[in-house]
Amino acid sequence: MLNKAILMGRLTRDPELRHTQSNTAVTSFRLAIDRDRKGPNGERQADFIDCVAWGRQAEFVTQWFAKGTMAIVVGRIQSRQWQDQNGNNRTAIEVNCDEVSFGETKKQHEGKSPKQTAPNIAANEFEELEDDGEDVPF
Repeated sequence: MLNKAILMGRLTRDPELRHTQSNTAVTSFRLAIDRDRKGPNGERQADFIDCVAWGRQAEFVTQWFAKGTMAIVVGRIQSRQWQDQNGNNRTAIEVNCDEVSFGETKKQHEGKSPKQTAPNIAANEFEELEDDGEDVPF
């Protein structure tokens, strides 16, 4: 059987980190993904896909992604059922994330107020390594 989803879209809100009773990190977020075609009146259309990340992946998403950030998600589609407060049966379809990565460069994302910025390292803080004349060992 094959169950693999690859999505690219923008977060609709900031992800919030939660923990299960066994202290496993989990975060949920929603991606807005533009459709290829416009609607009948020429308006852009989008699909909104719920995603869930666990463990270190959840911590990574919560730390580095914010509303409006372009994300690439690789995972699997799953469904879960539950009963709401009124006793109605409900079903949720979501992507359980195996990988979450940035869908744009930092420069492209500037001005969108990310949660945290990477350290600013000047080019002169690096130095050239001397060539020892040996081949690469692999």
